[in-house]
Formats: sequence, C-alpha cells, structure tokens
Amino acid sequence: MTRWSTEKAHAWYRDTGVIRGCNYLPRTAVNMTEMWQALTFDPETIDQELGWAAAAGYNSVRIFVQYLVWEDDPEGLKERMDRFLSIASRHGISTMVILFCDCFFGGRDPYLGPQDGPVPGVHNSQWVPSPGFERLADRDTWPGLERYVKDIVGRFGSDPRVLVWDLYNEPDDDLRSQPLVEDAFTWARAVDPMQPLTTGPWIWNAFEDDLSALLFELSDVVTFHYYGAAEDIGPSLARCNAHGRPVICTEWLRRHHGNTFAEMLPVFAENRIAWYNWGLVAGRTQTYLAWESKQGDPTPAVWQHDMMHPDGTPLDPGELDLIRRFEFTG
Repeated sequence: MTRWSTEKAHAWYRDTGVIRGCNYLPRTAVNMTEMWQALTFDPETIDQELGWAAAAGYNSVRIFVQYLVWEDDPEGLKERMDRFLSIASRHGISTMVILFCDCFFGGRDPYLGPQDGPVPGVHNSQWVPSPGFERLADRDTWPGLERYVKDIVGRFGSDPRVLVWDLYNEPDDDLRSQPLVEDAFTWARAVDPMQPLTTGPWIWNAFEDDLSALLFELSDVVTFHYYGAAEDIGPSLARCNAHGRPVICTEWLRRHHGNTFAEMLPVFAENRIAWYNWGLVAGRTQTYLAWESKQGDPTPAVWQHDMMHPDGTPLDPGELDLIRRFEFTG
C-alpha cells in the first residue's frame, strides 16, 4: 500500500463530515497504561463520560494505546479496545487511535501493574511514553513493535468505528524517533487499512524543521498540534495547507494563553479544519493544571485543558454551545 492520493484523502474528508473531537482518557486513569490494563480498565466510566461527550456535541475521540499492555496481553487488549469502540460507536463517536507516544511528563518509561497516583498540583504527573525510550534505543525490541502495529492495525483496519490511525504522537524532536516513525508507517501500510495514516508536527517553530517535513510527507491526511495564541497560527496553518490535503488539529486548548474555544473555533471553521481539543473530564491526569504547575499548586481559576468536572458539570456551558454549533464556514 502506498500513501493516499490527495483525491482519495479529500474524498475521505468529505465523506467523514465535520469532526468535533477531544483527546480522551477516563477520569479514573492516570495514564494510558491504567486506561488499558485489565486491572483498571473502566468501561462503566467510559460509557458515562462518552455519553456526556456526545451530549456536549463531540462526535470523535483521540485515544492513546500502550505497547506494554499489548506485549503482556495482546488478546486481552484487543478485546478491551473492541469494547471501547463499541461504547464510543453507541454514542455516535468515532475513534482516532495512537500507537506510539514520546511524551514523558512522568519522567520514566512505562511499567505494568498498579500505577503511581497523581502528584498533587502537577500536570499529567504520571504520563509515560509508548513503547518508552529504552525500547526505542534497543533495535532488538523492534520486531515486537512491528508485530504490535500489524496486530492492532490488522485487527481494526477494516473497522468503520476507527476513523484514523495516528501512528506516533509527538515523536522526539532530536530525531532519535525518526526511524521508528518511518517503520511504523511501513508496517501499518503493509496491513492495508481502510483508514488514513498520519502523524502530526508539533514543534513550536511553524513546522519548519526536518522532522515536520518528514511527517507531512508520510501522512495521508495532515494533522498538527497547536497550543499558541489564535492570532499567531497563520504560519503554522500555511505550512499545513501547503500540501493540498485535509488538515486536522489533533491537539489544542490552552485557555490562559489565548488558545480558547471562542478564539480557535472561528479559525478552524474558516479554514475547514477538523479538531480535537485536549481533555474531556478532569481526573487523575490533572491536565486542567498548567504545564508549569508545581507540586502543591491549587486548581487554577482558568483551566489549561479539560471540559467538565468529575460529575459531568461543564466548566463553561458556553464552550459546549460553541461545540454544538460548530460547522465549516470557509
């Protein structure tokens, strides 16, 4: 399988309709390991929260999958993923699936078993990467990574409940992840999924670096992350639009820095950009705290991410009104 043509990508985007999404972990999970392990998989909370999401106007979620959980229990993980997709689909919600991630907020590689609890006052304090930097550096582990990609994409590659494969979230910007990014696309294409493949540029330089250029070249549809002020998005959008493919912003929302629903949604609407803000329900990830938060900091008056309190009460009902009304205008 080769990269999609621009015509195929645009036909997919038209057929999909307007995507209004969020990045999702249940409030009971401190990281993706806790979300997917049999010990802590929580379908009841997922069902409740995705019901809230649908009522708020969302029609898609972006989720992270942990390689270690697959390595330990591949059949169990796929069964739990199938259950998640069934719950989401029942609420009218599609799913973008991420297989690898280099984000390192927790400062350690992933591990199985009970996960440490959140550090009070600290943003995303127990987030771990997938598969982790030790495996990334050890090429002897990569046959397992290949089996993981082919097994998961092979299992769900013809499943209409999966919308997009986002193969690698925020690959490390020193280029040590580049070979695995390229291999992940090769492995996924070998399975020939019905869904588009992507990995989004995220570095705050208007995507003028070599890694961003590679990601643009590999992706069937263009995705990107943007946490800057809405008024400064122009150069980043220009780089994304230069490739003549549909554009999706897969991470955004940083309220205290001018990255808000009121400011960003008009930009997305005018430029026909689908989107996934960060966070749904405030929970163990504590992503309502700012990145720069310190241990013991109180909950801020202005949340960085997330949309609802743990009981489902909206942080700002006006934001949900904007979500429900969102349509492309350009």
